[in-house]
Amino acid sequence: MSANIDGGPAFPTNGTSPYNKDGMSLRDWFAGKALQGLIANGKLPVDKRAVAQVAHEYADAMLRFRNQGGQL
Repeated sequence: MSANIDGGPAFPTNGTSPYNKDGMSLRDWFAGKALQGLIANGKLPVDKRAVAQVAHEYADAMLRFRNQGGQL
């Protein structure tokens, strides 16, 4: 995904790291946080793909909100 869609790197480095310079995407970071909440809630569908899809839908909503300047 491009930076326009995925929010760019969640934890960019200054280029001195021997590891991935871009890190994970902000979209994946948001999805991981949403997934934590979904798991903590304990009411997950059995289909793990559906859980991943819901987590990414939350992430996409957070990115849209962020890109609109935090306006509802």
